[in-house]
Amino acid sequence: MALVNQVQKRIRMSKNDIIKYQILTHCYVNRIQVSSSDLECLTLLAILGPIELTSFCYDASEEYEIFKSSQTVRNCINKFEKKNIVDKDPSNKKVILINANINILTPVNISLIFNVSVSNVN
Repeated sequence: MALVNQVQKRIRMSKNDIIKYQILTHCYVNRIQVSSSDLECLTLLAILGPIELTSFCYDASEEYEIFKSSQTVRNCINKFEKKNIVDKDPSNKKVILINANINILTPVNISLIFNVSVSNVN
């Protein structure tokens, strides 16, 4: 049986940071390039939950100032919809949400445990 070195780290994060960390980890593992603004936008979407696209684009650009215009937010959402991170509600195509298959947890009390091992494949 092979020996495995284990590292355990325990940290506390804010709700926004732990959601952002989950999204960033998913993108890293799946080799999806994400900018800091993209990450802020996806984090906001995860926090707000299912929301109407036009209102989200307005909020992300005007209220939260993540991007400079609603169109830039819409472009970001479209990019991540193609990468299966953002979904449109099947019953109402104008409502967007984070893809449920990613398993982004948003409640206040979250404990994340990752088991990562070295792969021989590059």
